[in-house]
Amino acid sequence: MNASTPGTLLVIDDERQIRRLLRVTLEGAGYRVREAETGQLGLQEIAAAAPDGVILDLGLPDLDGVDVLRRLREWSRLPVLVLSVREAEEVKIAALDAGADDYLTKPFGGGELLARVRALLRRASADAEPAILRFGDVELDRASRVVRRSGEEVHLTAKEYALLALLAQHHGKVVTQRQLLREIWGANAEDNSHYLRVHMTHLRQKLERLPSAPELLKTEAGIGYRLVG
Repeated sequence: MNASTPGTLLVIDDERQIRRLLRVTLEGAGYRVREAETGQLGLQEIAAAAPDGVILDLGLPDLDGVDVLRRLREWSRLPVLVLSVREAEEVKIAALDAGADDYLTKPFGGGELLARVRALLRRASADAEPAILRFGDVELDRASRVVRRSGEEVHLTAKEYALLALLAQHHGKVVTQRQLLREIWGANAEDNSHYLRVHMTHLRQKLERLPSAPELLKTEAGIGYRLVG
């Protein structure tokens, strides 16, 4: 995105009429528009095309929009505006907690939509986050949720992947045990540190050359863990 072009927006919505309306409104304001009609296609489009922002419907045919948000937030801070007919407060809270930056209900006015998009992109970080992270001989492809070691794919469980992805998000920094437990297992698991020890042991067995003397997944005694390399 540069000064002469407002940027590219991806619309993820299964309603053709809504996509057409959004395209007319956004292109009229100078934005480039891409479209996806399912959540899975939307995630693939984000990884492939790297848009500047996303307009996301919650009622998709394959994945709920909240699930799309959760998956996206594992590897990207791309700004997302949720556009939905769902008006209940608890739905809005769930979307915002899952990573939405703003929420607008249908039907909507074109002027308000454009104002929210402008605000969204202003707040967004200018630096795009890479989809692929490398540390040592390990590669984490956050878009496809694939982990490789020395070029060979490594199978991780969902919890192991979530643990690695969260540590990678804070690469080089200590992440406390409480934060890891809260974000991966939920608020009620903050005192169950054995969950963390077991999964960290499994991660080291799969990713470290010498699990008993880890070079990548470091323990900060009494505090938490840190991913280095």
